[in-house]
Amino acid sequence: MVPVPMDDHEKMRLRQAAYRVTRLYPGPAGEILARELIGWEDFGYRLGGGQPVMRLVDQVLTAPDTHAGAA
Repeated sequence: MVPVPMDDHEKMRLRQAAYRVTRLYPGPAGEILARELIGWEDFGYRLGGGQPVMRLVDQVLTAPDTHAGAA
């Protein structure tokens, strides 16, 4: 399998999800998920095993942010 580079839009979505996941899941769980998403963005290639990662991105970006009003 030949790695295919991600386009800028895919990388942007990964970065947005990494930021947002720490608000959805405060604490260690959110930190670990954010690091994993940033790692995928830094790597910059779509791999066959990336399907669960991109589903996570979709879920995080569409989940309601219950902490939005918290200061």
